[in-house]
Formats: sequence, structure tokens, C-alpha cells
Amino acid sequence: MVCVAVIGAATPTPATAQPAQQVLFVGNNWDGTVDVLRPSGGFERIRRINVIPDRDARMVEIYLNPVRLAYFLAIRQLIGEGHDQFVDDMYTSPDGRLLVVSRPSFGDVVAITLATGRVAWRFRVSGFRADHMALSPDGRHVAVSASTGNVVHVLDVATGRQVGTFASGDSPHENIYSRDGRRIFHASIGSVYTGLDRPWLDSTKGQRYFQIVDAGTLQILKRIDMRTKLDAAGHTDLSSAVRPMTLTPDERLAYMQLSFHHGFIEYDLVADRVLRVAHLPILTNAPREDYLLDSAHHGIAMNPDGTKLCVAGTMSNYATIVSPTTFAHGQLIRGDKPYWATPSTDGRYCFVSWSGIDAISAISYDTGAEVARVSVGDHPQRMRMGILAA
Repeated sequence: MVCVAVIGAATPTPATAQPAQQVLFVGNNWDGTVDVLRPSGGFERIRRINVIPDRDARMVEIYLNPVRLAYFLAIRQLIGEGHDQFVDDMYTSPDGRLLVVSRPSFGDVVAITLATGRVAWRFRVSGFRADHMALSPDGRHVAVSASTGNVVHVLDVATGRQVGTFASGDSPHENIYSRDGRRIFHASIGSVYTGLDRPWLDSTKGQRYFQIVDAGTLQILKRIDMRTKLDAAGHTDLSSAVRPMTLTPDERLAYMQLSFHHGFIEYDLVADRVLRVAHLPILTNAPREDYLLDSAHHGIAMNPDGTKLCVAGTMSNYATIVSPTTFAHGQLIRGDKPYWATPSTDGRYCFVSWSGIDAISAISYDTGAEVARVSVGDHPQRMRMGILAA
């Protein structure tokens, strides 16, 4: 079932308003809040936003629908580590008035009016769980993965109306727009909540694809089974599930994390082949079956110059800066369960979320050192730079 409700219309920004500011939005998945941090001046938190102001109404809907209730409880136990998932991803509108949030346990996307904290619009995704999103460069559209519906919805940011959809494999996950806004890079990850995690059982994880999609027509331009590409390059032991990824400035190369792999692969998007595999330190003795949703590493971000990579070593509890040329890594910044990496707008810092200790770090791309660590809400995951209207 897919539906959209427009609850409040957008209003123009007054001509006398103060200039908007670039800030970091941190999604606290388990408590349903988003913290707003100012990157300049000590990375202090300047605001906390409740992104589930309609929680009571949503819970009534869920309790009255046995199928939705079953999925709600399954998400809590199988994916949420015993917790409800209220914030997966978020982006601001170009004018800084709206914060668009995907809410996994509620199976929807909402826009929160930042001036009032009220829901401006709400969109129910196909299936029962909303996941990663991507914002188009012009800020008009947001692509959201419906992880149990096996589709990606593209929505109008201002109104929440659906522009269109495109098909995915099992459990659609990561989305990235190209710099010119003409393409969407997308990956599905399959069944990450099963215990069939040995390499020879990889085929039981479902249909997993890396896709390149025309952002205008939403036609799939390429659908690649990474299994064939890894096998062709001699990496038969690696999982074919593409997790977070980042692109070089010219979008010729993609650096992709894979399920169970401590590191990443370098993929040539023009030649459609795996070039190299980076192996980073393994600092865990946990069996594969205990990996968090199959994520050995979950979070990778290239600086705007394309000279450094920032990597979150989820199961090994570190973050580090890596050279894309040599794959040599720098200092290991230690924490607990790092779960995302994103660059600052000016390219100086990589922000890493520590979901296990409710904090985020700012790490210098230049030196590899941690320059700040800030406490945030319960279980921070996705972080995005955005605009906050004054």
C-alpha cells in the first residue's frame, strides 16, 4: 500500500530572513530524534528535533493491522537489535524549511517543518520498511528504498508526491545521485537477517544487484550481478551484496563495501569490472553469524578532492582514513559500532557515527586524527550535511 498525505503546505521564506547555515544532521535511530550540530565553533549541538511527533497515531494504525504489527515486531527483533527503528535517513529541503526523514518501523517517509516541528507530509512506502535515501543535487527529489517492497520510490521533496518508482533486487538499500543529477546508483543487499552466512551459502541471500538508473525516466540502464564481476576478478570468496559506496569526483570509480568484508572493492563504472580489493585490519573474533546485519564495515566517504577515503570498521570498532591510491590506512580511531561516514561540506572532516556509545566524531581527512567527539541521541546512524534556515 502506498499513500501520501499532505498535512501542511510550504510557505515562502520571508525576504528579511537571516542567511541559512550549513549544519550536520545526525539521525538517532532508536529514540526518534535528529540532532543538529554546527561544524564550526566546537561542533556543538544547537538543536534536537523530534521526528516522530505523530507516534501515537502511527501506533494505533499498527495495532489495528495484524500484518503491519507482525512486521513492526519483526523489524524490532531482526533488524533493530530489540529496538524500534524511527530514523534511518534524512535530508533537508534546499531552503532549509523541511527535514525529510525515512522511518523504518513506521514504513514511511515524512517531512518535518523545522520551524514548528509538525509533519508537513507523509508517504507510506511499498511493503513495511523504509531505508536509505538520496537527495537529487537540485534538492527537488528524494529517492527512498522500500526494503520489504523491493522498489525505490522517488518523491517530490516539497509535496511528498510520488514522481515514480524503479524495481530493485531483494532488500533495496543504498542510493546515490550522480553529480549532474542524471543517474541514480543503487544497490540491494538481500536477506541480511538470516543465519546462512557461510560463503558457500551466499546464494541463499536472495537477488542482489548494483543498478544504474536514469533519474529522469527511472529506467534501469544497467543491472549488474556483482557475483559475476567478483568471480571474474578471482574473488569468489567475497559476498556480492554491495553496502555503502562512494564515488570519485569524475564518477569513473566506485569504492564499495560488501557484506562480511573488512575493507572495500574498487569498481570501474565504465569498464564494469572489479579492479582491486582493499583489506583493512580485522579486530574482531566474532563469527560471521554475529556480524551486525552482515556488516563487517558500514560507512565509507571520499573527500571532495578524491584524495582520501574515510572508512567505518563496524565490527572492529574503528574508523580510519585510507589512501585510494595505495589503500594504506592511517590511525585507527577507536569507538563502538561505527555505522556511517559522511564528509563535511568544506571537505576538511569526515563525520563518523558511533552507534554503540551514542556519539559522533569529526576526523581530519588531512591528518587522520580525531578533532572532536560529541554526544548525541540513542543509536546514531545516518548523518547528512544540510541547511538550517535561520
